[in-house]
Amino acid sequence: MKGIMIILVIAIIIALFIFANIKVVAQSKAYVIERLGKYFATWETGIHVKIPFIERVAKVVSLKEQIVDFAPQAVITKDNVTMKIDTVVFFAITDPKLYCYGVEAPLAAIENLTATTLRNIIGELELDATLTSRDTINTKIRAILDEATDPWGIKVNRVELKNILPPKEIQDSMEKQMKAERERREAILRSEGEKQSRILEAQGFKESKILEAEAEKQSAILRADAVREQKIREADGEAQAILKIKQAEADGIKMINEAKPTDAVVKIKSLEAFEKAANGNATKIIIPSEIQGLAGLAEGITQSVKK
Repeated sequence: MKGIMIILVIAIIIALFIFANIKVVAQSKAYVIERLGKYFATWETGIHVKIPFIERVAKVVSLKEQIVDFAPQAVITKDNVTMKIDTVVFFAITDPKLYCYGVEAPLAAIENLTATTLRNIIGELELDATLTSRDTINTKIRAILDEATDPWGIKVNRVELKNILPPKEIQDSMEKQMKAERERREAILRSEGEKQSRILEAQGFKESKILEAEAEKQSAILRADAVREQKIREADGEAQAILKIKQAEADGIKMINEAKPTDAVVKIKSLEAFEKAANGNATKIIIPSEIQGLAGLAEGITQSVKK
């Protein structure tokens, strides 16, 4: 029984020992393997078995993109202004072997290289150019770092200037300048707004006058049309009246002609017409001979009737 327990313990120890030397490499990792102290292989994604006491995992390397935020660095511009700039570097390990054996402390090396490169670039720029040329500075630093870190198995993808901190007095001056610029723009906008308001007001007044003139014009046209229509109707009425009078006279003449009056009747009608003329304001009246005879005839008839 005791012998069985010893064998079981030994089997467990051997199983644990074997399992300890079985390595499963994740997708985002890489294992740098040394055999007897010398680089042997780089294990990538999958299952691997390490030989005990002969092979060892020298370094586990992450293949993800990494971000390093370096502390602010003091730099001096071309016009002798001292400022502090902190940078952020985005990089990825492309060759685990070079990363493991290329440089002693890769992050410290990148930080020192970044600071040196930043001082060199800023030293060639004046303060205003430094504050307005972030993209240019980022591009230059990235290119220099990427070339310098290539032997270390590192790929620098991006560099960003996080903060640019000029001296306190320059910050105060810049704030005053920015305030003055904001006030100037505000004054320009206010002046432009007043100008636009006056223009709109003038345009509104002009359009109002145009509308009033147009309304007056239309009113005058309508009044003229009304007067013209009235005159047309009055003239039409007068013409209709004259036409009816003439028609009545024509009808009367027609009726007289159809009645075939005698000479005596005609002469009597003439006498009636003469009577109407005599009632007027004329001072002299010329009596035709036919009417004189008719008057005598009428007098004779009257005397005969009386007898």
